[in-house]
Amino acid sequence: MKELETYLSRLAERGLNRTENVLVVDLGEKKVHHFRDGQRVGLYPVSSGQRPRSCLQDSLGTPWGLHEIASRHGHHAPPGTIFKGRVSTGERWQDRADRGPGQRTFVTTRILRLRGLEEGLNAGPGIDSFARYIYIHGTNHPEAFPENRSHGCLLMRDADLIKLFPALPEGSHVWISAP
Repeated sequence: MKELETYLSRLAERGLNRTENVLVVDLGEKKVHHFRDGQRVGLYPVSSGQRPRSCLQDSLGTPWGLHEIASRHGHHAPPGTIFKGRVSTGERWQDRADRGPGQRTFVTTRILRLRGLEEGLNAGPGIDSFARYIYIHGTNHPEAFPENRSHGCLLMRDADLIKLFPALPEGSHVWISAP
């Protein structure tokens, strides 16, 4: 797989070791490949930002390159739980009167907050994925999935994210394909 090879090459350039669990996000094919110890153990659909890919702050585009999971939120939250500031509101999008295609996009179910590991690309002033609050999170628009609806985050179906979440400790690498 080309994106896995690109990830491994980037690690070698930076003198870094592969983490046990790695997510390789191919935005062209809208798939997340989950690798454990170099073997693919999962494949999931994903969507990204409404705007073109970008590492720039305020671009609302999905950044690319090497990232790590900086923090994890929502460990035992019910599917569809809405989060604000990485804290559960206690509300589920399915239970709201405004549910459906017109409902604004929420951060739901689980959150994997990403930190860019490439200074000058996705880490540093004006381009920092962590400062931009780039997450992998659930979606409250399964009817439109995998349409790109986010403001730069990666969206997954709630059930897929719940399944994947326990396998990804903080520090796990996430490779997001370049444009």
